[in-house]
Amino acid sequence: MSHRIIYIEKCEHLKLYLDNLKVLYNNDEITIPISDIQILVIDNYKASLIVPLINKLTDNNVCTILCGIDHLPKSYILPMNGHFSQSGNIEKQIAWDSDNKKRIHQKIVKAKIFNQVEILKKNNKSFEVIKKLYQFMDEVELDDITNREGLAAKMYFREMFGSDFTRFDEDVINAGLNYGYAIIRALISSIIVAKGYLPNLGIFHRGKQNMFNLSDDIIEVFRPIVDDYVLNNMMDEMIFKQSHREGLIQLTTKKMKIDDRKQTMANAIYVYIESILKELELNEETFIFPLPYCYDDI
Repeated sequence: MSHRIIYIEKCEHLKLYLDNLKVLYNNDEITIPISDIQILVIDNYKASLIVPLINKLTDNNVCTILCGIDHLPKSYILPMNGHFSQSGNIEKQIAWDSDNKKRIHQKIVKAKIFNQVEILKKNNKSFEVIKKLYQFMDEVELDDITNREGLAAKMYFREMFGSDFTRFDEDVINAGLNYGYAIIRALISSIIVAKGYLPNLGIFHRGKQNMFNLSDDIIEVFRPIVDDYVLNNMMDEMIFKQSHREGLIQLTTKKMKIDDRKQTMANAIYVYIESILKELELNEETFIFPLPYCYDDI
């Protein structure tokens, strides 16, 4: 499996050279084997790409992210065909049983709150808030009809980033959260497509204009990883720096623990999705999820 996350900020043109990505800037050029790339982040709104390069990237299931003038991801380029059994998998995806989806939703919400608690404990946050989130986790019902996820998120974000913090405000903290989530969402989307499923047909996310409903279902347990990075690296910052963007991208190159084993984030996502698919399609009790800790060891 390809594994490199390539971040490009200074460039004029990106071209295809044999089976390599060629990056041109001033009189310099760099070539990178496309087969080594998993995600390509292009953070220069003036850069130009040629069609043969785009097609070669999608042939190799590279998720290409295009950023705007504000440095935030604006577009994803994903392949239309990702797996030899795509048609059959999409038929299964459309036919997922409603009750099974409700049970998976309940498990994902519980796992997300559990990971939020782990990050609160890691950062020595309020015991009372931690205790309350444990309560919310225990109270999650089928399909989370009492919205314990929302109640937990409200307390969690205020404990993490302060009582004045509001999600989706235009500030450095939210910029970091949005960027980090978008990068992991892109990685998840590329794996969903590679497995022959559609990112837009979700389990409990059902936005009609959202092309990544399933990706947004899957990402929930990974969000606290980004939250932890932002808390420990961006709380006192006034602007969203290149070093922050690179640090958030680097999260995807680290390892995570799932099923008592350390895996690359891409492998952890793969294992996590497989456990969900088995519950949805085979009615097996296989649900497992990664813990929100990142490791640098190889």
